Amino acid sequence: MSVRGRIEALLFDRLMAGAERAGFADMRARALEHASGRVLEIGAGTGLNLVRYPAGAAELVLTEPEPAMARKLQKKLRGQPLIARVVDASAEALPFEDASFDTAVSTIVLCSVEDPARALGELRRVLKPGGRLLFLEHVRAEDPRLARWQDRLNPVWRAVANGCNCNRDTLAAIEAAGFAVEQVERTLFAKAPPWTRPLILGRALR
Repeated sequence: MSVRGRIEALLFDRLMAGAERAGFADMRARALEHASGRVLEIGAGTGLNLVRYPAGAAELVLTEPEPAMARKLQKKLRGQPLIARVVDASAEALPFEDASFDTAVSTIVLCSVEDPARALGELRRVLKPGGRLLFLEHVRAEDPRLARWQDRLNPVWRAVANGCNCNRDTLAAIEAAGFAVEQVERTLFAKAPPWTRPLILGRALR
């Protein structure tokens, strides 16, 4: 368990509180409203999505590779009505059989995985044909000026933000992985620094 991981787990919910109150909690609910059947959430963190899952989510599998985060996640599961379990796994190496999930969920995760193409390939592999990927991610800006600033700031931001990249074109990566984007909305991450403010919210079919 890393010192940085323990600190992040301790502070994460507090750091996100302002954004959650300013609309991010509602975005989570909108992102998850189509979750159904057997659901896989990657990088579940401290479990801020848990109370947003609809009744259609019959079973929930949560991956979280950081032990301190996983410990907080396990605590939040107590008292939840969900049938759920936590698995220690990275998004790039999911220990599940092919075509074993109906829904996959990624919220503010693909910015920080080491290999987004591999992670998306794994998500596509474990989804059943016709299964959905639900995503809510901060991404590279459409505005060229802001995108250039993201490129300049990214090395520093990645170092201070525990591997988070502010300039990834995640929508293009989703499409390149073979997903058919069904719906996408571009919006803004309230209370976030300008270089992490552009967001995409949507769903894609395997």
